[in-house]
Amino acid sequence: MKKSKEEILASCNAICKNTLMETLGIEFIDVTEDSLIAKMPVTSRVHQPDGILHGGASVALAESIGSAAAIVFMGPEVVSIRGIVISANHVKSVKDGYVYARATALHNGRTTQLWQIRITNENDELVSIIKLTTIAFYQ
Repeated sequence: MKKSKEEILASCNAICKNTLMETLGIEFIDVTEDSLIAKMPVTSRVHQPDGILHGGASVALAESIGSAAAIVFMGPEVVSIRGIVISANHVKSVKDGYVYARATALHNGRTTQLWQIRITNENDELVSIIKLTTIAFYQ
């Protein structure tokens, strides 16, 4: 039986409890046929010392959503997902509000997957573009 959008989002948000994702305030907000979307508040918790979004927080958001997307789109036989390579380009600063991450598969192989994660600000302007390679482990 296929899960509903609400069930998928509830499952994704449930895995955030007591993790870095909860610390950063990451919330999964939408799932489409080919992508997973999350948001993260930009507050002092994720700032660099000069008051803008820390690139490491963006990378943590990207790896979190890419790994969750792999679990969602790979199917129930996947036991776990691990990020094995990540590459990020940060192109715009953000001081406050929210950033939104959309993970879309570029390659969805049985063992390895390649994800593109676009992080945008509240005006849908590109903040970071990130590629993540994940590896799937099966039962």
